[in-house]
Amino acid sequence: MIKAVIFDMDGVLIDSEGIYLKYQLDFARTKNPAVKMEQLYPMVGATKKDSWEVVERAVDNGQTWEELREEFRKRHTYEEIDYRELYRKEATEVLAFLKKEGYRLALASSTHLELVEHVLEVNGIRSYFETVVSGNQFKKSKPDPEIYLHTARCLGVKPEECMAVEDSTIGITAAHRAGMKIAAIIDERYGFDQSLADYRLAQVKDVLEAVKKA
Repeated sequence: MIKAVIFDMDGVLIDSEGIYLKYQLDFARTKNPAVKMEQLYPMVGATKKDSWEVVERAVDNGQTWEELREEFRKRHTYEEIDYRELYRKEATEVLAFLKKEGYRLALASSTHLELVEHVLEVNGIRSYFETVVSGNQFKKSKPDPEIYLHTARCLGVKPEECMAVEDSTIGITAAHRAGMKIAAIIDERYGFDQSLADYRLAQVKDVLEAVKKA
């Protein structure tokens, strides 16, 4: 029986991955014009180190991932992004219904905590989540299962009593390794492998049906 629903943020609550990749591709091409968008797809859902190691390999100019990321940060800031435009507004109704029905709600994202909190606040949904966890809080984040195991402990439920709502291969793998049910939001733009998911959903509101079935 599902007692808790744990949401990823990027690609689930907000359709942000495309705009992030565009920023990163533009930057990478200043270093190596031959870099292709497909080379950066493994960045999606990854933590800071893992994602920027993808850029390091794609650029292949001798700079470390730390040097590349620091230079990128000086040129770009995600603060200029309007996260209200990227928010999947049907998520509010989903969260409200789940909360009303007594499900425990949490968010587990690879994105750094300050940005996660900002996105939740500007979209007026922070209060729905009992626990908000960032991958930067762990030595290893997704696809390592610890972020999900930790979130379940914070909620006081067993992993098998949780449903994770994810989209990326990395996130789905983490939830699978944690022993959770998985609802994957279908996204065919980035070559995700969603074969480990228990449910594949066309949109966020379909989470309600998946929870009933689980």
